[in-house]
Parts: sequence; structure tokens; C-alpha cells
Amino acid sequence: MTATFPGRPGVKYPVSMRILHWLRAVLILGLIACGWYMTGRAEDDPTAGILYPNHKQFGVLAWLLALVQLTLRWRYSARLPPAPEALKRWEKWLSHGCHRLLIALTLITPMLGYAMSSSITDGDGVPFFFLSHVPEILPKSDNAFAVFQALHGYSAYLLLAVIALHMAGTLKHRLQDKGGETDVLPRML
Repeated sequence: MTATFPGRPGVKYPVSMRILHWLRAVLILGLIACGWYMTGRAEDDPTAGILYPNHKQFGVLAWLLALVQLTLRWRYSARLPPAPEALKRWEKWLSHGCHRLLIALTLITPMLGYAMSSSITDGDGVPFFFLSHVPEILPKSDNAFAVFQALHGYSAYLLLAVIALHMAGTLKHRLQDKGGETDVLPRML
């Protein structure tokens, strides 16, 4: 681990946050791809029968990892790299807003998925690896299911759009400002 100091070139996020960042990125993009693919399959398709329970349990994992990420951000708040001074005011605002929205959506989207699976009348619950099922606390209602299903889908697409914006900003600063203060990618590598 490289010793770094906030406000100086070469500052990096703590190792645990960097690992969690990339793990969550792969997990969330995989969940979005899986969700898009599985919802396009017929309900009696054997592939869908494998994908749905795995999508649910990895969604619970994504939610738990979002909580871990929030805990680490709080724990390391004094050591987190500040926004580069060379960023324009609107870039700082957009970056800050994008990060907050990413955190919020990685909590909200799985919760909406849980609500959807919990409220469907003939659902099979939400499995989670070593637990047989996550307890369902919502009343069964196909009307509520339809609302949660729509909200879960919308939030997943919004999450994908924010991820694309996050990646576009990173690539812009990486390719246009390589080696400059606004090239923030090395802070997460």
C-alpha cells in the first residue's frame, strides 16, 4: 500500500474501498445485464428459472455491499481524496451529485426488487446463499407487485444511466487530462 496524503498528487482511496468499488461495479453491471436478459425470457424457460433466484440473491448481496461501502466512507472520511482543485465548479457539482446518486440507487434498487419479490402473491421468496430465504415483511398484493416491478425497472435504468455518466466523466478526465490533476482514475486503481 502506497502512503498517500490528501491534497497531494498520488492520493488514493483506501485499499478496502478500491476493492469494494470494483467488486460492486462488476456485480451491479452483471445484475443489470441479468435482469434485462431474464425479463425477456418466457416464464417457463429453464434459463429464467436459474437466473431469477440468482438475480435476487446477488441483489441482496449488492445491497449489503452498499451498506459496507457507506460504512467505509464514514470510517475513512478524513482520508478520502478531495475533489481535484483543477475541476470546474460544475464538474465538482456533477461528480458529487453522481456519487451520491450512485450510492442511493445501489441501496434503493435492490430494496425495490425485494419489495417486488416479497409482495407477489405466488412468489417463491428471496433466497440468499446460505439462508433459505430472506424474511418477507410486505403483505401479498399483485397491485403492489406491479408498482414495485415498475419502480425496480426504472431505478435500474436510472442506475445504469448514472453509471454511464460516471464512466464518461472518468474517461473524459483520463483521456483528455492524462497525467493532470483531474485524471482521477489512478486514485481508484
